[in-house]
Amino acid sequence: MAKKPPRSNSSLTRPAHFKVERFFQALGDSTRLRLLNLMGDQELCVCYFVEILKQAQPKISRHLAYLRRAGVVEARREGKWMHYRITPPADAGAAELLRQTLAWLKQDRAMQADRARLGKACCTPAKFTALQAAPAPSAAARTRRRKAR
Repeated sequence: MAKKPPRSNSSLTRPAHFKVERFFQALGDSTRLRLLNLMGDQELCVCYFVEILKQAQPKISRHLAYLRRAGVVEARREGKWMHYRITPPADAGAAELLRQTLAWLKQDRAMQADRARLGKACCTPAKFTALQAAPAPSAAARTRRRKAR
């Protein structure tokens, strides 16, 4: 019978359910980075992502599900609307890496353009017909995140 390899110290400090590979894969896709950038400090409905990124809802939902499985995003349902927000990963190192990644995304011009389109959509929903019935992004998510820290 073969012996099991010894555990490394890093696996002892990392939460058992946290998957490092999945975390890095989640950050390794431009669509997922754009989604994280748009969420920033707020909670957003899927319809905003669809409108701003000009991509199909099923594709957006698949990427959001990937981010959820990676432990980076949480979701909640409000009627027919799904809302998503960033949540710090359980692993302290991954949480710091995510924080730095989000700060870097704020510096990127393409990401800034996405955020500007979101700002226009939130302030003038008449310009974005698909968003007319959508709930506005929630500042309550920011409050919940601050209290959780």
